[in-house]
Amino acid sequence: MLDGIALVVLLLAAVAFIIVATAKLELHAFLALLIAAYLTGLVAGLDPAEAAELVTDGFGGILGYIGIVIIAGTIIGTCLERSGAAIVIAETILDYVGEKYTTQVMAVTGSVVSIPVFCDSGFVILSGLNRSLAQRSGLSLSTLSVALAGGLYVTHVFVPPTPGPIAAAGIIGADIGLVMLAGLVVSVPVVFVAAIWADRVASNYHIDPDPEMTIDEIKAEYGTMPSRAASFAPLLVPIALIAVGSIAAYPEAEDPAFVTGTLQRWLLFLGDPAVALLIGAFAAFAIVPSFTTEVTDDWVSDGITNAAVILAVTGAGGAFGEVLSALPLEDLITGALGDLGIGLFAAFLVAAAMKTALGSSTVAILTTASLMAPLLGSLGLDTEIGQVFTVLAIGAGAMTVSHANDSYFWIITEFSDMETATAYQAWTVGTLVLGVSSIVWIALLQQLVTLAF
Repeated sequence: MLDGIALVVLLLAAVAFIIVATAKLELHAFLALLIAAYLTGLVAGLDPAEAAELVTDGFGGILGYIGIVIIAGTIIGTCLERSGAAIVIAETILDYVGEKYTTQVMAVTGSVVSIPVFCDSGFVILSGLNRSLAQRSGLSLSTLSVALAGGLYVTHVFVPPTPGPIAAAGIIGADIGLVMLAGLVVSVPVVFVAAIWADRVASNYHIDPDPEMTIDEIKAEYGTMPSRAASFAPLLVPIALIAVGSIAAYPEAEDPAFVTGTLQRWLLFLGDPAVALLIGAFAAFAIVPSFTTEVTDDWVSDGITNAAVILAVTGAGGAFGEVLSALPLEDLITGALGDLGIGLFAAFLVAAAMKTALGSSTVAILTTASLMAPLLGSLGLDTEIGQVFTVLAIGAGAMTVSHANDSYFWIITEFSDMETATAYQAWTVGTLVLGVSSIVWIALLQQLVTLAF
């Protein structure tokens, strides 16, 4: 088997292959990651049968861990999108916060909607509302568009059940419940960084909102709008269940003074991410007045279809990670990086490089998680807390930076009437600010948690 410098060269070559295959040759990430997994194992000197088995085990292992979670999350997202619940969520936040803080409202709305909905879809869903609010508030469309896009982006990379952080948690071995809770804590200040950037920088580029429809006309297209409680339930119920389950999982929870054994077992069951998200999916059915075939069959089928590509890429990322874990990378990296103390910043920098090169945040997260998983011990991140913050550091890197090779970049420009040059200044530079702000906050938060526990 290869070792030393040859192994480093092989690792760099594998990463270069993934970048070239996806960005230049336009090969699907699923195939690129699988080919990289097989070739890396074979060139490293693994037995061919062992290499094939590692790919299969890695693919199946990661999907067995998070497959149900991803599918349930996409079903919830489909229901929020088709029912108009995302619009209700936006209006509710606006009512409570007030039109004086419209920029902050759009950033917060984006962050809430993006938990189960891909940021690309979330921006399209809310673009009409965004235009209408821009006109009503007298703000430039660029201001609210960047605020909305930033809010969507933050939870897209930090908070499960969005596929990226879920997949990273599975590959790294982090507890999904803790990733969700820590991701929410990290997201809050970063969402407001997005709002501040929109107010201070994006506002300098005036774009007339010119809305095609008023808010009332947008709502009329959906027909009967769901209630506020029904709109928020598919998001809040799973988060609450996973949070309670994570608390019940601590050893102190076995103390009868804390909670009885039977109750603890039920809390652990209900707090399992797959169970919690399935309950959230059924809560999403309550968004519409009655259980119709359109909801229980068509919407679910569409959700599963939307999840298929995510599942395939996630599985391929797990396969690549499994092959890397079979190579003697940890000893190698320990000698090279073990004493540098770069820890989370290594995960951030690798993810940022992958994001900038590949364009897709999700693929950048998957690839980086696969690369980092066998290195956690040498970087001092192989504890439960270290694993959680590694996932978050990868997420921070995966939004640094969004530019022309990112489909989200073009969705923002198209639905906001932005010139490309304006988008580079108002959005691309903004994602750099968001990424750097995030990793600084994540590193500080890790230190605080480490000191506390």
